[in-house]
Amino acid sequence: MVAANALMTAIFARLSGDPELTALVGPEGVRDRLLARATMPCIVFGGIDSRPADGETLEVHLITLDVWSLAEGRREAQAIAARVHALLHDAALVLGDGLLVSLLHRGTRTRREPKTKFQLAEMRFRAVTEQPPPAL
Repeated sequence: MVAANALMTAIFARLSGDPELTALVGPEGVRDRLLARATMPCIVFGGIDSRPADGETLEVHLITLDVWSLAEGRREAQAIAARVHALLHDAALVLGDGLLVSLLHRGTRTRREPKTKFQLAEMRFRAVTEQPPPAL
């Protein structure tokens, strides 16, 4: 999809540029994948499912961000998820040549991963983007 990469780049910039979130996860705490020996806590881009919405200019994107923590309880992961929510829910991000129509938090699911014992908060967002119509 046309706007997916621009949207993910804008989300990364918003998250990695926030001093309060950086204090929670560290300067390298926002990543595009979970490394084998990752420093925790961290935020990882889980996935993005993009689809055309009107056949021409609108696209809908379902985005998952994963908050990982080594803490015993959920408090750390929930605090990080709360800050991510504050930064992204209904945010006005700049996408280059496209337009972000909306970015809304759809829900968060927290759990302990059985194999690793890490805490995981899966955050789901829905974004709608619009591309300028093709030039004639």
